Amino acid sequence: MRFHAFHGVMPQEQRVGGDFIVDLRVGYPLERAMQTDDVADTLNYAALYALVEREMRQPSKLLEHVAGRIARAVEEAFPLVSSIDLTLTKVNPPMGADSQGAAVEIHWK
Repeated sequence: MRFHAFHGVMPQEQRVGGDFIVDLRVGYPLERAMQTDDVADTLNYAALYALVEREMRQPSKLLEHVAGRIARAVEEAFPLVSSIDLTLTKVNPPMGADSQGAAVEIHWK
C-alpha cells in the first residue's frame, strides 16, 4: 500500500510529507472460508486497508511508532489474527544517501 503521509523527525517532513510503502502480511485462519466460500469467514481486506490508512494519516516522528500502532490496531480489530508481518518504508528519506528508502520491519505475535 502506498501513502503520502507526514511522518518524520525533521520539521520539513512534518510539513511537506513524503511517500511511504506499507507491506503487510496477516496470518488468519482460512480453513472455514476454504470450506464455505463465504466472505464473512475470512479477513475483510477493505476494512484492513481502512485501518492502515487511518493510522498512516496520524503523523508520528518515528516509523517504529507508526508500525506499532498499525499492528496493535490490526490485532484489536481482528482478534483471530495469528501473526502480523509489517514493513514500513519511507521512500526517499532525507538522509543524504542514494537509497530505495529507510524501513522498519516488525513481526507481531
